[in-house]
Amino acid sequence: MSTRKKQATPAGTDVPRHIAIIMDGNGRWAKRRLMPRVAGHRKGVEALRGVIRACAERGVSHLTVFAFSSENWRRPQEEVTLLMELFMRALENEVARLHENGIRFRVIGDLTGFSERIQTLIRDAEALTRDNTRLTFTVAANYGGRWDIVQAMKKLMASGMSPDEVDEAALAQKLSIADMPEPDLFIRTGGEQRISNFLLWQLAYTELYFTDALWPDFDPAALDEAIASYRTRERRFGRTSEQVRSAS
Repeated sequence: MSTRKKQATPAGTDVPRHIAIIMDGNGRWAKRRLMPRVAGHRKGVEALRGVIRACAERGVSHLTVFAFSSENWRRPQEEVTLLMELFMRALENEVARLHENGIRFRVIGDLTGFSERIQTLIRDAEALTRDNTRLTFTVAANYGGRWDIVQAMKKLMASGMSPDEVDEAALAQKLSIADMPEPDLFIRTGGEQRISNFLLWQLAYTELYFTDALWPDFDPAALDEAIASYRTRERRFGRTSEQVRSAS
């Protein structure tokens, strides 16, 4: 039987290296204004544009957002169709701007669920921005945390690894964001306090931040409030407070 390997403890920083966000509340934002739900999603794209810029300016190295979960296919067909159209338009219109600003673009999830046009746009965008290093912006689309763990396990089995060789480190290397640091800060807007099948493995030691602000209203000032809350947290990773203080 293999022994459990200790995960390295990330160094504490004032600015999170990796921020993960569930962008919730677009539909409610629109409903309160007697507008169709898709208007909230369009406004949400504008909010995301501002948050990407703010993360880059503040020295965040990775931003991962939950754009479309594997459960979102259950929404009304009309809304799903409009979301796919909006996703395609964003890929067509936003990637050049990301590239000009030195931002790497990635998509994680089961892309086989999308049209060939969207898959092509994703591949082209990833290829164009692959060498950019200012910020890695990752979109989770048709993604689920449980799916991520299952697909990682399938990769291990396909590699011929024996059960005795499987440990946390081996599994982590097959996850969708294996080459990134795990998120330091998780933000969910819209008032709900759930992780909702997002990055389940990777959020094990992440600081969680929930806000009632609806996503279209979440701006750089709101991001700064979340980061300020993060700075007040003592990240122990299983250690005592005394150990944390002596190591700093």
